[in-house]
Amino acid sequence: MSLLILIASILLLLVLISGAKINAFLALLITSFFVGILKGMPFTELINAIQNGVGSTLGSLILIISFGVILGNLLSDSGAAQRISTVMINLFGIKHIKWAMVLTGFSVGISMFYNAGFIILIPMVFAVAKSTKQSIIYLGIAMASALSITHGFLPPHPGPTAIAVVFKANIGKTLLYGLIVSIPALLAAGIIFPQFIKKINAFPPNGLFESKTFTETEMPSFRISILTALVPVFLMATATFSELVLPENSDLRSLLLFIGNPTTAMLISVLFALFTLGIFRGRKMQDIMDKSGTALSAATMIILIIGAGGAFKQVLIDSGIGTDLSKVFEESSLSPLFLGWLIATIIRIALGSATVAGLTAAGIVQPLIAASGVSPELMVLSIGAGSLMCSHVNDTGFWMFKEYFGISVSDTFKTWTVMETIIGVMGLIGVLILNIWIK
Repeated sequence: MSLLILIASILLLLVLISGAKINAFLALLITSFFVGILKGMPFTELINAIQNGVGSTLGSLILIISFGVILGNLLSDSGAAQRISTVMINLFGIKHIKWAMVLTGFSVGISMFYNAGFIILIPMVFAVAKSTKQSIIYLGIAMASALSITHGFLPPHPGPTAIAVVFKANIGKTLLYGLIVSIPALLAAGIIFPQFIKKINAFPPNGLFESKTFTETEMPSFRISILTALVPVFLMATATFSELVLPENSDLRSLLLFIGNPTTAMLISVLFALFTLGIFRGRKMQDIMDKSGTALSAATMIILIIGAGGAFKQVLIDSGIGTDLSKVFEESSLSPLFLGWLIATIIRIALGSATVAGLTAAGIVQPLIAASGVSPELMVLSIGAGSLMCSHVNDTGFWMFKEYFGISVSDTFKTWTVMETIIGVMGLIGVLILNIWIK
């Protein structure tokens, strides 16, 4: 019965989001009530489960997301993102321009939402393609693959960070393992795959890229730009490293763990960026705060959807569906890592949203983790990989790529959808290999 209720809830989500065009936030909450009522939960317990799910998910996440939005806005609005791109291109040259696009996308994408990174970097893709006479799709897929990988695998992005909260995973370790898993995924999707699609032509809308291009004097130096973008990664990675090499009673370890806590690290990164990309460059604080406020307003719906995903997850747990499903699969020979990836993939295909797919899959497989002994950090990455699989017409990323490049739906499947699927498969392979050594 629980399995049927779960299937019905996923179908309901699909109908509400794709059919009725209801916002994912409302659709997730409606589906949460649907599951709780069908499972016979007392109304008071159902309401408590929804409230607790929202609170537990956003309680440790909302500050990280908010600081991430501000940091991303500072990088783009100051010209730092453009500086990183320009230097990478000059460094690698025309022959290896694809590497420049991959590394630029990865560097910028670490601390910036996918949509923001795409919109910021896509004009550079067209400019580079024009100056180097390279295929626009060839370069665009290289850049988009890097942004997608950071979005799916690496904290402080909302998806992997929210899933880490569900599994109580160490975010620093998740980031470290995610960087390792990212390497083969980048090579396959961003370097090898573009070779096969160079002949697909792009026809971007006229006048689409009239956004500001910074002059040489307007941009900060590359050293400051890349340092500012990577501060949160450095702080969180240092905290993780300290856990491995320093004794538990070490004062230095305690300090590094405090500084490397995702919330603290993102706050320090924002303060650092305010000086390096703002005050030291003569920008007015009021102007910076106004633009940061606009960026935060744009992220409000993302935060609400994540909270609603947490509510759905909690109802699945409190209603007993998660426990019932764990009994169904407890005799299965499938690895929890593969199972989590598979469930996330199915939900991603059904609903389109990577964040919703990841959070829903996490709620379903959470009861399996305690007894399996699988690393919660690797579970985050396996579900993150599954949440990127098979993007198609119910995913906004699909349409964004199609419209910006001016290609047909068929060509979008051949480029964007295949690229996302390669990332998802390579992510799973990387996680399964890492699982051999990490317990």
